[in-house]
Amino acid sequence: MFKRRGCAVLSVHNHRLRLYADPSRVVVRPFHLAWQAKGPIASRSERLVDAVLKMDEHIARAQLAAVFKDFEKRHWQTRRVFMTRYEEIEAQLDLDSSNISDDKRQLIGAYFCHEYSYAAAALMNPSVVPHHDQSGISDGSRRVIMSLRAVGEGHISSVAFREGIITEDGDFSLAPEPPFATATDAHRSEDIQLEGPVTVFRHRDATLSGTVIFPITPAQANGLEDLRLVQFTHDDGSIEWMGTYTAYSGREIQSELLRTCDFRSFDLVPLTGSAARNKGMALFPRTIDGQYMMIGRQDGQNLFLLKSDSLGHWDDGEKLLEPVYPWELVQIGNCGSPIELDEGWLLLTHGVGAMRKYSIGAILLDKTDPSKVLARTREPVLTAADEDREGYVPNVVYTCGAMKHGKHIFMPYGVADSSVAFAFVPISKMLSLMD
Repeated sequence: MFKRRGCAVLSVHNHRLRLYADPSRVVVRPFHLAWQAKGPIASRSERLVDAVLKMDEHIARAQLAAVFKDFEKRHWQTRRVFMTRYEEIEAQLDLDSSNISDDKRQLIGAYFCHEYSYAAAALMNPSVVPHHDQSGISDGSRRVIMSLRAVGEGHISSVAFREGIITEDGDFSLAPEPPFATATDAHRSEDIQLEGPVTVFRHRDATLSGTVIFPITPAQANGLEDLRLVQFTHDDGSIEWMGTYTAYSGREIQSELLRTCDFRSFDLVPLTGSAARNKGMALFPRTIDGQYMMIGRQDGQNLFLLKSDSLGHWDDGEKLLEPVYPWELVQIGNCGSPIELDEGWLLLTHGVGAMRKYSIGAILLDKTDPSKVLARTREPVLTAADEDREGYVPNVVYTCGAMKHGKHIFMPYGVADSSVAFAFVPISKMLSLMD
């Protein structure tokens, strides 16, 4: 099961731990009326509420009891969730709740919720950053936060998180996952905008490892895909965690930026400019010569260097790299934000070769002028091999971000869009593959 996982060319230490899609991980999701048009939807909502209000109290109580029997043990603070959802419906429909019993309020809330298995189909494309809380960590170890792309019913992608600890000798452990997962949401339904930035919040009592960010605007309706987290240091020394991701409406894509200082509130900000119409943008972890920089793939097959005076606006940049070697001839792209080394900016790349086989390579960029490519790997650092070729999308290895830890690059990576594996890659050996 664990032999030669995805490893080629380079001696990579693959950790024994694996994460898999898990249909038992469920959350209660609201039906966001702000997404829907007026008219028929509003009429259906009014009809549903009216039907509950006309119920005999004994019938309503019995129906609510049946709901709790089925779902209360599967979710956290279910009664509060139902009541919160009722309050949103009350505001939407301008209800007079003075004569509505608590049982009927909770039952109405239940009718406007549904259970969703957010990682039933796939778990893939992770990124990793240092945790904002390093208290109590021993020398040589580091607490980390990992993002994951979780895919559920309808092939809708959301962002899940896991916390863990890496050690200097190549060990990795995950914090326990809570029995109940909770979804972020806006504080009030009226805070959900049809377009533009939106802020969502982790529940005050929920752990980060049990928190999921779901699509919340029409532009995101079919998924938040491939978050590339990075710990960003501003020019004044302050630190913020950011991540570009692809918002997919079901018809169109656009790049957006997640921003957080504490992993409790998350700003989801659409990017503007011609470059924002494309996938796979990755932010450098600091400004260079006073400018923000990103790596992008503006034409679908080559790497580009993007520069901007604003985090929110990105126009097309200059071509940085083209496919050259057989394992990347179809296309190349980034595998997360550049990592700063003494030697320069280390950028992990992905390449697509014959039979749409994915591999992970790397390039080294000049530290003061990242438009200069100093070296690149002639062969892949990591490629699909043996049993790691099999899965939901075969022959794929992919990461959305790694981090430096001591003399290694710690790299979580997706395997065949079906599981997530973890590797420690010696920096010196990776650099030795470059020319």
